Amino acid sequence: MPIVNSSSKEVVREFSIEELEQAACLMRGYDLVALCAAGSGHSGGTLSMMEIVAALYLKVANHDPDNPDWAGRDRIVWSAGHKAPALYLGLGFAGYFPIEDIVTLRKLYSPFQGHPHRLKLPGVEVSSGSLGQGLSIAVGMAIAGKLDRSRHTVFCVMGDGEQQEGNIWEAAMEASHYKLDNLVGIIDRNRLQIDGWVKDVMNVEPLEERYRSFGWDVIEINGHDVTEVVGALNNAKSSPVAGKPTVIIANTVKGKGGSFMENVAGWHGKAPSYEEMMKALDELGLKNVIAYGALLKKAANYQKEVDQALSAKTPSFAHDYWWNTTSQMKVKMEPTRKGFGQSLQKNGDDERVVCLGLDISGSITISDFYTNNPERKNRWISMGIAEQSATAAAAGLAREGKLPVFGTYGTFAAARNLDQIRVSICYGDFNVLIAGAHGGVSVGPDGATHQALEDLFAMCGLPNMSVVVPCDAIETRKATDYLLLRHVGPKYIRFAREATPIVTREETPFIFGIANVIRLRHEAPQMIDAFETLLAPNYVNEHEDLSIVACGPMVPEAMRAAWILKRDFGYETRVVNMHTMKPIDESAIIRAAKETGVVITAEEHQVGAVAWRVSGVLTESPDLYGVPVITGSIGVKDRFGESGAPWELIKEFEVSAEHIAQKAVELLAIVQMRKEEGRLQLTH
Repeated sequence: MPIVNSSSKEVVREFSIEELEQAACLMRGYDLVALCAAGSGHSGGTLSMMEIVAALYLKVANHDPDNPDWAGRDRIVWSAGHKAPALYLGLGFAGYFPIEDIVTLRKLYSPFQGHPHRLKLPGVEVSSGSLGQGLSIAVGMAIAGKLDRSRHTVFCVMGDGEQQEGNIWEAAMEASHYKLDNLVGIIDRNRLQIDGWVKDVMNVEPLEERYRSFGWDVIEINGHDVTEVVGALNNAKSSPVAGKPTVIIANTVKGKGGSFMENVAGWHGKAPSYEEMMKALDELGLKNVIAYGALLKKAANYQKEVDQALSAKTPSFAHDYWWNTTSQMKVKMEPTRKGFGQSLQKNGDDERVVCLGLDISGSITISDFYTNNPERKNRWISMGIAEQSATAAAAGLAREGKLPVFGTYGTFAAARNLDQIRVSICYGDFNVLIAGAHGGVSVGPDGATHQALEDLFAMCGLPNMSVVVPCDAIETRKATDYLLLRHVGPKYIRFAREATPIVTREETPFIFGIANVIRLRHEAPQMIDAFETLLAPNYVNEHEDLSIVACGPMVPEAMRAAWILKRDFGYETRVVNMHTMKPIDESAIIRAAKETGVVITAEEHQVGAVAWRVSGVLTESPDLYGVPVITGSIGVKDRFGESGAPWELIKEFEVSAEHIAQKAVELLAIVQMRKEEGRLQLTH
């Protein structure tokens, strides 16, 4: 049955096969425009899905755009959350929202997040993005349907690379065990994932035989033949094999519709430029059909509104101190992740080093280990999208004397596999290096599911685990050098994706476990020349007005805050680069508190990873008993991330230098007030 009015049960509109084909083509066009406007996103896997999306949302599934929570609707779960634009287009074409709104995709405050968020957009059944979880959610929903004796169907959209997640096969087993014939899995078998061909990264074939062995009914189709797609979906929904879940394996072409995109792994997570968009629209015959100019203008106008909103909520000072906006204090920007790859490339000749790839290898630079050194390829172990198994495998490698390194998005490297890290690595005290890449909100438009804002809680809380959060690409390389070849035991290094300021040099000291003190000496054309950096034990007290304890990319923000505070208010600031979060440099913290009296922590993380550890040191130190210390914290305030440009999110989540400086001014006003009160008491 097509889209229905849930009250009258009347058909709203019936689509013919030809109309579905036209809708699929149009969806591809809108997808291209939205991705171009966003400047990021997943072209390949969204373009491969459109016939399935058109058939599912416009022909087969029961749903009502005017009543998204209608109890009788079919449920559609998108486990492959990175294909979110395809989901949004299905909803838009069905009438859930004006289709032109899709051009706000991945922009700040938009309901069209980089990965689906059910609380932002009606029609989205579940929030998703961390691969492999959707089928389990669908199992739960299908079991609920059985318990309620409901007649609706639960569909679950997956990718073929996603089948590498063990979570999928647990769910596949459960679905068969509970005879969920109201559950339909849909696999977009486009045969490519980020790191290349699925068969080369981690082969999942033969999928048909594997699902059958798990007790599923299997239907294989051409995913671009609308007649086949509709027939398979209708059969699975209306005539399932009794007691068996159904999986539809749809053979598709990644990047379908743009000749230069088709079957190219590089288009997995890439958006088209304007020229590329125009070329693809021309090939689709949509150049004179879709009003791309008006749509891009709408996106630009929306962005202006976002800019105004951010400007209004960001503290302002006597001057604009934002990065590289003035003739003074310029910085070079480089992603911290590059330092990680540089270290692996430099140190990879050590035969003990083994790197495990988890499908975003180029992005986090772990593949630099072998890219220019093909002789190391036998020590490159591709594990696919399987964080938990890779973690335990790394423990096995370490047990045999290897130096295993693995990494992925911080939220997957430190959370998806937390029990494996805890038991398989930390409990046995194995020598494994874990890279939590793309940490913090500066991951940007991928949104909440891919922004690690809680990982340091977990890693710092594990016995035997050491944790380093370097401030720039140079410090990241130095930290990786040390952790890889000199430090023995479980270790976690966290770094960002976005290009951030370079604030250290080759000669800048880096000693594991010992903080650096950074002091502003004067303004200079280059910010790095304006500051002096010393090891904390070598620093002589200069009686500064406050201290800022920071780690990672928040160190440059703290330095910029020190500039604001000096120039606008005359305050002197001690910046403490706490690059080693565990073991933390307690002496540097105690001295900062004792000698300045005001301590602010700054972290691109939920408030607490730095703030609570620093506060713990302050409250437990006998040296500070009776010493008045005022503390404040800057960090993410108990909320999930958002899609948006990286530097927009730094402002939105209030972790910029401006917010640090504002907090400093507030605390120093309290100090001044107490001094005045003390003087008044003395005079009386």
